[in-house]
Amino acid sequence: MPAHNPAIYASLTKDAPNTPHTPDNGNIAVLLKRESDTAAGQLALALKRASRRALLWSEEASELLATGRPLTELEGIGPHLSKLIEGWIKSPPTMDILTESQREFLTMAQATRILAKNRQWRANLKGDLHMHTNWSDGSAAIAEMARAAVDHGYRYISITDHTKGLKIARGLNEEELAAQGEEINSVNNMLARQGVPLNILRSAEVNLSPTGEVDMEAEVLGKLDIVIGSFHSALRKTEDQTARYISALRNPGIQILGHPQGRVYNYRVGLSADWSRVFAEAAQLDKAVEIDGYADRQDLKVSLLKIARKEGARISLGTDAHHPWQLLFMDFSLAAACLARISPDRIINFMPVSQLKAWVSSVRSI
Repeated sequence: MPAHNPAIYASLTKDAPNTPHTPDNGNIAVLLKRESDTAAGQLALALKRASRRALLWSEEASELLATGRPLTELEGIGPHLSKLIEGWIKSPPTMDILTESQREFLTMAQATRILAKNRQWRANLKGDLHMHTNWSDGSAAIAEMARAAVDHGYRYISITDHTKGLKIARGLNEEELAAQGEEINSVNNMLARQGVPLNILRSAEVNLSPTGEVDMEAEVLGKLDIVIGSFHSALRKTEDQTARYISALRNPGIQILGHPQGRVYNYRVGLSADWSRVFAEAAQLDKAVEIDGYADRQDLKVSLLKIARKEGARISLGTDAHHPWQLLFMDFSLAAACLARISPDRIINFMPVSQLKAWVSSVRSI
């Protein structure tokens, strides 16, 4: 496994230097957010949007500028912001100490470099285990997500739409989940007739209460191929939440703990816990904890993944995609696992589908 290289993402951690240096895309994201704090109206909104989009730029802005190409090629950057960023690159500002909600976020440019040096990570990947469709709060149909997955070379995907406890995301009740299952079967049959080697798994991202209870009947969850459980409420608590996590992991209805910390870039730091205990419990139950690759989440972050590795927990990779193009977020999950030196045999997405289903069955029997 590759050695951990903190320089790759130092600009997005608490150890980032506050001395001037040529800003990378991560620094630019932070500088754009800082600028938005003193702006008003549409400019403030444009700066905030650009701050988030900077995480997704596949090329470093500084390298783009060095080759004579306009910074307006970068998504979310118009002439005004282009001049602003060019000024930062040519005359680097002193970086502020990062806020907790800005630390340990990779950029796409960084993830691309990491994976280019460790090509086996993409080669080992069999599928994406977290995505949403227009059955809940996604914007594409199951068949559209499947076609995008085929383009990525996947052998399986897991459709994990929200369940009824999360009404804001149009969560599905038991009857709706069953109806969705019929559509998944129909699309699987269509793929088989076309000779497409993709298996769509019936799943759900069930809503966990703050005490770790699921929002669906156990009998219904037991008929799914695999189940993610995620917290979506009471995510700003500052006191230790270890008991909450232990309770969730012990819930027999789930096999994967989704976006565990609940952090969001520039918005929420997420929950705190005795992570060694949490991951040790996951390992004891042989359940997986997720690296949610959604650009604004990147949860679990690398420092927590190192603890998960030490405790022997299984790892699940998912993009949390709500649109086909967002399947690209898998690079964030893979790069984080690579940086944390997770052993490939602990990553459930590296299993063939038969082995993955056998693991689910064994977890359900514990």
